[in-house]
Amino acid sequence: MRASADFSSEQRSLTVTALPLTSSVPVAVDDYVAGWFRKRAERTGHPDFQALINAALHDYICRVEEPLERTLRRVLREELRKAG
Repeated sequence: MRASADFSSEQRSLTVTALPLTSSVPVAVDDYVAGWFRKRAERTGHPDFQALINAALHDYICRVEEPLERTLRRVLREELRKAG
């Protein structure tokens, strides 16, 4: 019979890294759009221009889904911040 292992001195890790749920979807975009995102990625040092496109689409969806009252509050806050 095998002796059981002693793990009492081992440290436990509570960190769980979840992989983002992504799908690889071929999407045709204008050369202008692809070029703009590529330049933006280069300027900001972002490693992946496709991730910037994904972030822009995500932001658009969030804003379209945003209720009217929340949209008005957000716009007012942004304008008041600009006005100082």
